[in-house]
Amino acid sequence: MVERIVVPFEGAGAGVGGLTWGQQQVWRAIVEVGSSMSMGGVVPVTDGRVLADFVEELRFLMSRYGALRSRLIFDEPWHVTSVDACHLVRQETFARGEMVLEIHDTAPGEDPAAVAAAVFAAWKARDFDYTGEWPIREAVVRHDGAITHVIVLVCHLAADGSGLGTMIREMGERDPVTRQAARPYTAMQPLALVAAQRTAQRQTDTAMRYWEAQLRSIRPRRFPGTVDRGQPRWRRVVWRSTALMLAAERVADALGTDTAPVLLAAYGVAFNTVTGQTAPFATQVIVGNRFRPGLADVVTPLAQNGLVVVDVTGVTAQEAIDRTRRASMNASKHAYYEPAARLALIDRLGVEHGEPVDLAVFYNDRRVGVIQAPDPLDTVPAVADIRSALPLTEVVSETPMVFFNEKLMVNVDDVVGTVQITVEVDTHHLAIEDLHRLLAEMESFTVSAATASDQAVASM
Repeated sequence: MVERIVVPFEGAGAGVGGLTWGQQQVWRAIVEVGSSMSMGGVVPVTDGRVLADFVEELRFLMSRYGALRSRLIFDEPWHVTSVDACHLVRQETFARGEMVLEIHDTAPGEDPAAVAAAVFAAWKARDFDYTGEWPIREAVVRHDGAITHVIVLVCHLAADGSGLGTMIREMGERDPVTRQAARPYTAMQPLALVAAQRTAQRQTDTAMRYWEAQLRSIRPRRFPGTVDRGQPRWRRVVWRSTALMLAAERVADALGTDTAPVLLAAYGVAFNTVTGQTAPFATQVIVGNRFRPGLADVVTPLAQNGLVVVDVTGVTAQEAIDRTRRASMNASKHAYYEPAARLALIDRLGVEHGEPVDLAVFYNDRRVGVIQAPDPLDTVPAVADIRSALPLTEVVSETPMVFFNEKLMVNVDDVVGTVQITVEVDTHHLAIEDLHRLLAEMESFTVSAATASDQAVASM
């Protein structure tokens, strides 16, 4: 049985405007893959919260964050399905409205965890109605009168992972008695960010000069060619390596840096090795942009594509990592721009080359809590520990995908105690055997750098 409670809300930041730069990038991806790319999950309730608590939590979220009170406006029917109309799509943020909290009561003998999982799976499989539905769904499961699970799903157009983190943190900071926010909301609402970005032409111009210089330094193609390798064409591989984590930490300690450039350099070297290239390695990276002034706590997608171009051929591991670190910093600096300007630049250079510029190779280090420079008090992983962890390396899963809109996407997951990498690949461009080899080469590069002689490591 499903009960629905209507939750009224009201908040600031109402109005009509375009999409933020980050939203434009997300909307283009949503159109390309035909999915809302929603985020969320099922969380067991173990702290005794009752139904009224969840009603107030939902009211708090809807009232505080304009992104959750926004719906899309399509001025022309073709704007709904065109990747070329992302900059024309508008949104309206409402000052007030009503949200629905669902209560799913279990039947006698029914497992509440299974009920919650089924609700989440059904929601995940159903795209949001961008013009007629708020971009969040929430439900609770009630078993023998007690709330056992909460289910939340948020459309990616409303928030990214860091935005969700802000919402969760600020909800937990509320006064335990009054349920009021710990502090007034001072971050920009989405429409205010849209207005600020309209005046940031200099930022876009600077970014495009960087992109053009980098694009002119590389070849148009990332892969040697296209081969029909049958079905399934698109696949997702989840792979784990504790040895890679330990080795990356040891190398990072030797270089006085964090593990992010170590893993990215390993990716670049492995990619060139597997594809047989000696040209500079080029990949788009996902840059969160929350390091920019005033954007840390904004609840809206802020991530945009950065471009890393780095020559890692014929150099030492230390030089490859150092070059990658500098290239990554430059990419992050120039990953905040009007998306239409970047697309126009890529098209223009494609015409000049006589073939499209292939940028369908991606890297996304989505770790949050594990990217940091080594603490002097931390124990540096020993070479013996790295070697003993090698047998633990495993392919966790390999599954077919219905569709994948790029050619290669390497994601470093936020999993403590190991390096977990989730890869999506178009096997017409990179064979599945070569993908497995690429992951092994990433591990080999890093382990080799970490297990060099003590003198070599100390001199890195």
